[in-house]
Amino acid sequence: MNRIAQSAFAFTLLAASVIAPAQDVGAPKDRSERPECKAHGAQEPECTSAYMRIPSTAQRDNRVAQQIFRGDHVLIRSATVHTAGTAGTLKDTDVLVQGGIIRAIGKQLAAPAGTTLIDANGAPLTPGLFAGITGIGIEEVSAEPSTNDTALAFGATPPQAAQMRPEFDVTMAYNPRSSLLPVARMGGLSFTQLAAGSMPGGSIIAGQGGLVRLDGSFDAFTGQRALFVNLGGNLAPLGGNSRAGEYMLLAQAIAEARSAAPVGSANTLLTPIGRSTLAGYLGHGRVLVGVDRAADILRVIDIAQREKLNIVLVGAAEGWVVAGQLAAANVPVLIDGLENLPGSFDSLGATLENAARLHAAGVAIGFSQRGDASHNARKIRQLAGNAVANGLPWEAGLAGLTAVPAKALGVGDRLGSIEVGKLADLVLWSGDPLDVSSTARQIWLGGKAMPMQSRQTLLRDRYLRAAGALPRAYP
Repeated sequence: MNRIAQSAFAFTLLAASVIAPAQDVGAPKDRSERPECKAHGAQEPECTSAYMRIPSTAQRDNRVAQQIFRGDHVLIRSATVHTAGTAGTLKDTDVLVQGGIIRAIGKQLAAPAGTTLIDANGAPLTPGLFAGITGIGIEEVSAEPSTNDTALAFGATPPQAAQMRPEFDVTMAYNPRSSLLPVARMGGLSFTQLAAGSMPGGSIIAGQGGLVRLDGSFDAFTGQRALFVNLGGNLAPLGGNSRAGEYMLLAQAIAEARSAAPVGSANTLLTPIGRSTLAGYLGHGRVLVGVDRAADILRVIDIAQREKLNIVLVGAAEGWVVAGQLAAANVPVLIDGLENLPGSFDSLGATLENAARLHAAGVAIGFSQRGDASHNARKIRQLAGNAVANGLPWEAGLAGLTAVPAKALGVGDRLGSIEVGKLADLVLWSGDPLDVSSTARQIWLGGKAMPMQSRQTLLRDRYLRAAGALPRAYP
């Protein structure tokens, strides 16, 4: 699919979501009122718990579970559980959540009193999906600078003086009340890596970002900060109009961070705080490197091995060309599965088979899209689906949205798979989660059901109502 077709397809999906009929919202039933419970004296655990049945296949187009259930004790019954872990896919399986943690996985699990029961009726259940490298919560309106906090720029007038501020941390600007969070959650997305970007007036060492769960809380960050470095022909102006200049400046910055030489001497790149920040990533922290060209990928691997950097590659459009070297170096990559045409001279070898070829070589692959990844985060499922359509195994496609990015970003011990002891970030789907025609019927974060509505659905529902005496802006 070329880029024009991709854009048209995305527009069609967006239009369909806007004009979709409003979903019927039911209330959870007290199962003690069900006939079978009355007949048995309402003694069984299911009869003493709040209960809701997810609609059958015939009802799914008209009914969706949208309740906010009390507490975070949930038992999801009879789901097709795609664990994204060693257990693989488990059919007709229950998942018990207590205190926001997955406590048990199996068949016909008992429900403790006070547990909300969800009858999945065989529907797919997955871990919450990775939204990719985005600016969700630090970018609201793309065309309004006052709402964009993703990049640092001190002056872009040529000739631009070389300077680097690795201490820049975009998480300081995170707004959990951003309208982008509910939109992402409705797409089944539960966590994202906030990125520091490079722009004119900034530098190739863009700054730091953090991994955040999209539950809307003010303390949603998990794991450690990551450093972002961006390289390539498009960023040559930040390296004295030379790709080689980028590597020269990167080497100087690393030398300054390791050096005890006086700060502030002529032609230094780092501030005292910047020096200590960068030093913290040399041999310790995680560095995400944006790079596409095969030759640049090899240079980055060499630098990482020499400087003992723990790297994750972002983009890697020509990664398949050097798949063997990536696998040997054990470097994970986050790629855009829709890239099939050169977007620049760095990605002349772009192909839809990039994911499949990298996976076949033993490279851990996850997904992250380019372009407006924040506002269109929901498209990330299409990236994985297209990769599967072009040779990537289905299980690897799901892992690329769950377990692989979680592990690559240092939170695999708590996110990314459905396993006992991990956070209950779960999504129940209407169908195949890698098929864009499927929808998230309910998402739980820490065992708590999130509202299945966003600014988009509220606007849709407002204008689907018949006009009355007052404007539609009023309830």
